Amino acid sequence: MIDVAVVGQGTTGAAVAALCARRGLSVVGLERHDLQEAGARWVNGVSGWQFDEAQIERPSGDELFGVVTAFHVVAGWGPQRVTAKPDLLEVDMRKLVARLQQVAIAHGATLHPNVTAHGAQNGILETSIGRIEARWIVDASGFSGARLIGQPRIQPRDICAAAQEVRRVVDIKAARSFFESHGAAPGDTVCFTSIAGGYSIVNVTLKGETIGILTGSIPADGYPTGKALIDQFVEKHAWIGDTIFGGARKLPLGRPIKKFSAGNVIAIGDAAVQMFSAHGSGIGAGLIAANLLAETLATGGDAARYERLWRKRYGLLFGAYDLVRRFSQNRTPEQLAALMRIGVVSPNSIKAGLEQRWPAPFSRA
Repeated sequence: MIDVAVVGQGTTGAAVAALCARRGLSVVGLERHDLQEAGARWVNGVSGWQFDEAQIERPSGDELFGVVTAFHVVAGWGPQRVTAKPDLLEVDMRKLVARLQQVAIAHGATLHPNVTAHGAQNGILETSIGRIEARWIVDASGFSGARLIGQPRIQPRDICAAAQEVRRVVDIKAARSFFESHGAAPGDTVCFTSIAGGYSIVNVTLKGETIGILTGSIPADGYPTGKALIDQFVEKHAWIGDTIFGGARKLPLGRPIKKFSAGNVIAIGDAAVQMFSAHGSGIGAGLIAANLLAETLATGGDAARYERLWRKRYGLLFGAYDLVRRFSQNRTPEQLAALMRIGVVSPNSIKAGLEQRWPAPFSRA
């Protein structure tokens, strides 16, 4: 019998495998795709402190697409905006996932690609390569994945259709002019908000002669998908060239599921809706959850202890920011601009939200 079987080798699953193996647990990881195709295949913003909290080295070199120097949130297409300076790293998720998988293998984990999990019961994981007996079975397969603990279906209005692409810039002068027109310097991010419903963005960052475009929306509210928003934005700006890499994915929003485990099977990451709903980001949350789970299991704890610790540390934060998401989902650009003018949407609140922290009280700095 092995200690931990991990279903899914995207960011959270690979982190579980790496951090459990690093602590001396025997680990088998399963991935329904090739390992090099696992998880998000785009650039994602992750707060630096989340790597530290997860005890994972911060990205560097080619893994680090950029460091956000300033983040400009624009109401609609402008001109009203608020600027914050968060601790936010733009991370190439392809390379982060590969690094985590390599750490797992280096510490003795065995990772199997192209394997499907069919179900889990009584300590046995049924898979397309046979039965695997494990003390703990971890479902890190995403909210539409294996569903090993019978996770509830996500309602359509709680699903964000997100997309991100890194594209070539064919006219660097025109690109710089665009960013300058929005008061942005090289390395800054401009985030056009509420352009397709209250919970929507077109988020752009210029790096050298490439541009990162991140989008998201709620199609159930009658709006275009994130991929469609990218295509529309590119069509309007002739200085944007072809795609270098990128992808699209549906993200679960809302509060984490009511129970993370059933017997010895534990859901984590998107599979448990451990998603920071205010801006639909589960990468940092998944890394932190993976570390907490690995620490708990390696020190003799169980699923119940892991869940108690997670909810004590992060449950209220995630629940509160989901209320922010639900409020913002129905806002118009004009209403958002008004909230900016009166200071409700402020540099402090934007910085806190991007970093997935509580805002500093009574401060607009």
